[in-house]
Amino acid sequence: MEKNIKFPVVDLAKLNGEERDQTMALINEACENWGFFEIVNHGLPHDLMDNIEKMTKERYKTYQEQKFNDMLKSKGLDKLETEVEDFDWESTFYLRHLPQSNLYDIPDMSDEYRTAMKDFGKRLETLAEDLLDLLCENLGLEKGYLKKVFCGTKGPTFGTKVSNYPPCPKPEMIKGLRAHTDAGGIILLFQDDKVSGLQLLKDGDWIDVPPLNHSIVINLGDQLEVITNGKYKSVMHRVVTQQEGNRMSIASFYNPGSDAEISPASSLVEKETEYPSFVFDDYMKLYAGVKFQPKEPRFEAMKNASAVTELNPTAAVETF
Repeated sequence: MEKNIKFPVVDLAKLNGEERDQTMALINEACENWGFFEIVNHGLPHDLMDNIEKMTKERYKTYQEQKFNDMLKSKGLDKLETEVEDFDWESTFYLRHLPQSNLYDIPDMSDEYRTAMKDFGKRLETLAEDLLDLLCENLGLEKGYLKKVFCGTKGPTFGTKVSNYPPCPKPEMIKGLRAHTDAGGIILLFQDDKVSGLQLLKDGDWIDVPPLNHSIVINLGDQLEVITNGKYKSVMHRVVTQQEGNRMSIASFYNPGSDAEISPASSLVEKETEYPSFVFDDYMKLYAGVKFQPKEPRFEAMKNASAVTELNPTAAVETF
């Protein structure tokens, strides 16, 4: 069942005025009860966003569309006669920004596109760190706490998944992206403002994340749930396919560094905690095999380090 209820939209410009307290409260409520919120007036230039959307869609049309259609045929998915539960109806490529960029290793990108994505990535990195500090303020943690935890000894990892979700003749037969929580830290999504598809699970119902022009959708990953001792939640979400329109999705993941030590912040633990402590890279090794399964068994498994070494991953996950 799907419901249309008021999705939290945060106007960051209000942080600089008389409505700061109400805006911070809205962010806190969204992190506690939604795991998602949408931001406007975030400081990203609209012309940059428009240009990136245009070039992303052009690249798909020119270089990816035929490959995607050929891949569907090779897997026998072009007709979709039965429900498919082990495949996602998406065409993607990945950009790494930190610790080392691969931007100039990606084929079929114009110089203009590379320059725009480099600029966009740097601005998103700054925005992610600013948002983490807002979370620190709401949680009563010192400014910079979350960034420091994410840094480990090598600095954070940061990368972008560029996706297109092409029209699907039988949306009821396959998902654009199967339901999952994100493994990492904080995710910043620039999504298509005309073609919908992103949904989150709230109180047992799938809720549409509304496409808003020039907005950025924020969601929290598993690491923030652990660090906040469950005060903030990572939430299951998915992408449903559509019969009409090609949906663009540019999701940037600001994650801990591979050797970052993750554990609940001591000031947020009153007595004991149900959450584990671990090294981020170990968590990602576990996540690779069970991405599309509930997060709770992952947390439980991380309490036993041997569970990770015994795992035989069945899915590849881009960790940036």
